[in-house]
Amino acid sequence: MKFLPYEASRTVPNVVVDGSPNESTVLTLTHWPTIPQPAGMAADLSAEMAFRYLDAPVEHAPAAVVTNNHFDQDGLVGVHVLVAPDTALPHRELLIDLAAAGDFGTYRDRRAARASMTISRFAERPHEDYATFAARCYEEVLPLVLPMLLDGDRFREHWADEDQALTVSEQAVASGAVTFAERIDTDLAVFTLPPAWVDRGGHRFGGEHYGWLHPMAVNSATACVRLLLVNGRRYRYTDRYETWVQFVTRTPPRRVDLRPLAGELTALETGSARWSADEPGALTPTLEHSDESSLDPPAVVATIEHHLRTADPAWNPYAAGAQRPAP
Repeated sequence: MKFLPYEASRTVPNVVVDGSPNESTVLTLTHWPTIPQPAGMAADLSAEMAFRYLDAPVEHAPAAVVTNNHFDQDGLVGVHVLVAPDTALPHRELLIDLAAAGDFGTYRDRRAARASMTISRFAERPHEDYATFAARCYEEVLPLVLPMLLDGDRFREHWADEDQALTVSEQAVASGAVTFAERIDTDLAVFTLPPAWVDRGGHRFGGEHYGWLHPMAVNSATACVRLLLVNGRRYRYTDRYETWVQFVTRTPPRRVDLRPLAGELTALETGSARWSADEPGALTPTLEHSDESSLDPPAVVATIEHHLRTADPAWNPYAAGAQRPAP
């Protein structure tokens, strides 16, 4: 297939990978929430779905175009698979690892982590119109996907600083300088940073940045999908992206609405800190606060855990009839 920008594809029969269909889409290969997945195609990542399509194509109306409505690592890999299947197939696992590095903040091969960092840098550039910006990113980066993975030194200037932040973060977790405790009943992992910790954050998706501790160090250390970072009396809670998509290798706990929790924590504060939270449908909903909190870590953890146990589910990504893992 050939790539066509999303807006241009609206009048052309097309296959969408990792996004939502438009009026001319004949096949959608996406893990996005509530979008039905073709039989046998369901996977944690949209890029995996694209490879499964190569293995056993499903019937659909003719289409010579592949497109996507946003630019990120998983979408880029999925489009690459359908644009250049002969070169993609020999590097299947490495390409899937790149998609996971972008979407889930995990990696097995450091080349995938570094390529994900590089792609994120491409997505940081200013843009006036997102659709135009995303289309340009695809057109510029599609020919570079495999070079980024297989000839990473060529792109060192784009990933070197963040790669060092990842190394320091991973070493801090491995040495116990950063400690973490998993609370299995609530699927919560609490990471505690040491005093005077220097920010070692890193990218997520295309162009987004998470501070304090590199997300890949956090997400690779635990399978818990609810994360709390404790930095003195500063706190940040996040629901991982795995809980936004139709994840199939496990069924993560449902997200709850964090906004009532923000109000509860604000009411407990005796200082100037005010808590706020994203809506449940955000890609990675975050609960955080202004100023330094007056609350001790045990009180914050207990309040968060109580809310996670008692609040009603507020997000269901699965389409009716979606494939689920066996119990």
